[in-house]
This record gives sequence, structure tokens and C-alpha cells, in this order.
Amino acid sequence: DNFTRGVGGRFTSLDAPAAPASHGEFIPPEGLCWVSVMSCLLLACSYVGSLYVWRSDLPRDHPTVIKRRFTSVLIVSGLSPLFVWAWRDFTGVRTGPSLLALMGIRFEGLIPAIILPLLLTMVLFLGPLMQLAMDCPWSFIDGIRVAFDPWFWMLCFSDMRWLRNQVVAPLTEELVFRACMLPMLVPCAGPSVAIFTCPLFFGVAHFHHVIELLRFRQGTLSGIFLSAVFQFSYTAVFGAYTAFIFIRTGHLIGPVLCHSFCNYMGFPAISAALDHPNRLTILSSYLLGVVLFLLFLLPFTDPYYYVLPTPVCTLTSSRSFLCLS
Repeated sequence: DNFTRGVGGRFTSLDAPAAPASHGEFIPPEGLCWVSVMSCLLLACSYVGSLYVWRSDLPRDHPTVIKRRFTSVLIVSGLSPLFVWAWRDFTGVRTGPSLLALMGIRFEGLIPAIILPLLLTMVLFLGPLMQLAMDCPWSFIDGIRVAFDPWFWMLCFSDMRWLRNQVVAPLTEELVFRACMLPMLVPCAGPSVAIFTCPLFFGVAHFHHVIELLRFRQGTLSGIFLSAVFQFSYTAVFGAYTAFIFIRTGHLIGPVLCHSFCNYMGFPAISAALDHPNRLTILSSYLLGVVLFLLFLLPFTDPYYYVLPTPVCTLTSSRSFLCLS
């Protein structure tokens, strides 16, 4: 009764290994990192592989292809919590919070988790938002009317590309690559290292777009390679940011909303800003946005607002600032 089966079938004492930090010092069981990395790799391969179970000669933006891929990724995403459950059962890691809480699905601190991370991301995009506002033919009142127009939202949800970019991709990718992977990586590597390790799976997963580009010959080989490198770098940086938000807030909703917002905004059109008639105002907004983002990064993600300790932080004894108010 005083022992549990741990990694590789070994028995480890319940008094020593893998206890949450709230129950004493966390001691990773032997082989935990190997199992965690392999579990994350398998989960990433399952997500990307599900996109290619359908044979088709149509491009990825065709509605038929999008609908089929919706089915695949929703099934994999729905099963992804089983990876975390199996990892916890196999390694013998004991967790105080429930499995759903570890994955950021909880009610404590929900309202701040919806508002603050999204507001922080909008601050970062102050320059692009200013540029968008200046170029928009609508007035502010027109924009408000459209936002509350049910027909507008019906058109959005009937558009497969919009539904993919704004709803399905943010939800499933954050669930798989943040909510499921971080609880497996944090006990092994600690919060700080996990933030920069987790996005590598996310960035590599996006290399599958190269297959599409090569398949339909959308550009030169060197151009496709440079595009892939840029996309990997961009998605890795973005993945580190949403991993940071997840660990600091302990909620899935914040990363999902930030992901959806960033998909809508796209990569900042800096070249267009340099050629804009009001480039001084826009470039000043870019700079101000970055400065304010750095100033508000820690205060807006302070774990105090989201009920301490955040669930994933109970999986480590590391005194990382990420887990401290």
C-alpha cells in the first residue's frame, strides 16, 4: 500500500516521488523526462497526422478539405486528455488538482482569464490596430453596429476558412499543444524551460504546410524553405507567449482567445506601415504598443488574479517567478 508502480514498471515509494509542490518538495520519478517528451511527440504527430488521413487533390483552403480536417482534429483533440491521463498513470505523478484543472478548464479566476490576456495582446498589436482603424472605411458607430449584427456572425460561421482560423484551430491547437503538453513537461523541466520546449512541438507541427506548398508548387523551393523557417520561428515565439499565459493564469481560455485574435490580425504589416501616409503616427503606435506590453506583461498575468496556486504550478517545486504573484 505504500508503493505505486512508476516509470518502466519500477515501484517507487509514495513518500518520495512525484508529489505536488503543495504536498511537499516535488521529486520527479526516474525516466519522467523521457516519457514526457515522447508523449508530447506522439500527441503532436497524432494531431498533424490526422490532417492527412483524407486523400484529396484539393488545396487546404477548399471547404471540403476544411470540413474533413475539422472531423479529424476534433476527434484527436477530444482524445488528447487521455494522453495526459495515461502519462500521469504510467509515471505515477500524483496531482492535487483534477485533470481538467491541470488542463486549464476551471471556473476560478475565469473572468480575468477572459479579459486580461486578450487585452494584453491587443496592447502589443496597438500599431497594427491603429493602422487598421485608419484604413477602415467604416466609422466607429458602423463597426459597433456590425459587431452586434446577428447576420454578420451567421456569415462568419458559414465561412469554413473563418471558422477554421478563428475557432477550430485556436481551440484545438491550444488544447493539444498547451493544455495537454505543459502539464507533462512542467514536472520534468520546470515552468521556465517548459515554456520554451513546448513551442518546439507547435512550431515543428506547422512544417506540414510545406507539404501543401510543394504539392501544389506554390512558389520556388528556396521561397518555400524560407517561408517554412519564418513560420516555424513565428509560431515558436507565439507558442512561448501562450505557454507563458497558460502557466501564469492556469486557464485555457486566455491562450485560445489570444490565438484567435492573432490569427485575425496576422503578422504585422511593417512594410505597409513604412509606406503609409501617416507612418509617423502608426510607427509611434507600434513602439508604444511594445513598451506598454512589456510594462503590463507581468501585472496582467499575475497569478493572484486567477487564484493561487495555478494548477500546473503545483506540479513543480521550482520557485520560478512564473508561478509567483
